[in-house]
Amino acid sequence: MSGRKAQAARNDELILKAARAVFTADPGAPIAAVAERAGVGISALYRRYSSKEDLLRKLCFDGLQLYIAVSEKALEDQGDPWEAFAGYMRGIVDADSSSLTIKLAGTFQPTPELGAAAVRASELATRVHARAVEAGVLRPDVTTADIALLFEQMASVKLGDDERTGQLRHRYLALLLDALRRPASHAALPGPAPEDAELSARWVP
Repeated sequence: MSGRKAQAARNDELILKAARAVFTADPGAPIAAVAERAGVGISALYRRYSSKEDLLRKLCFDGLQLYIAVSEKALEDQGDPWEAFAGYMRGIVDADSSSLTIKLAGTFQPTPELGAAAVRASELATRVHARAVEAGVLRPDVTTADIALLFEQMASVKLGDDERTGQLRHRYLALLLDALRRPASHAALPGPAPEDAELSARWVP
C-alpha cells in the first residue's frame, strides 16, 4: 500500500480497537470518545464511519466473522470429537464476540449483511453442536442456545488487564467443559433451555 493508504489502514485498526473498548464499557458513549482513545482526529473517524451506528455494525460484523472462522475450523477438524468441540469453545472465548452481544444487542439497526452473517454463524454453531452430540461427547440436554449464553457468561469475566482476564476465562471454561462432557453420572438439567427467539429478540432496537 502507498503511504497514505497504509496510514488509513493503521487508523482504521486503531479506531476499531478503541471502539470495541469504549462501547463494550459504555454502549452510550459518544463517538468522540472513540476518536480520543484511538488518538485520531474526529474528521479521520468520520471519513471512515459516517455515524456511530455504522461503527457499531462494523464491530459486530467483524465479531461474527471471527465466530464463523472459529466454527469452520472446528468442523474441519477430523480428529478427536471432544477436542474439536473443546477447541471450538476455547476459540470463541478468545474471539470474545460475546462481549459485543452483551453490550450492543438492541442498540442499533442491523443491516441485511449483518443478518446474513448472523444466520451463517448460527448454522455453523448448530453443526458444531450436533456433531459433538452425535459423537456422544457432549451431553444431549445442552442446546446451542445454552452454549450461546455460556459464552456470554465467560465474556462477563473481566478482572485486571487483558492477560489476567484471559487466564480467568480459560480457568472457568475448563470447569464448564467438564460439566458439558458426557459421562453417565450427570443429572438432568432443571428448567427448559433458552429459545433461539429469546436470544435473537435482544437485537431488535
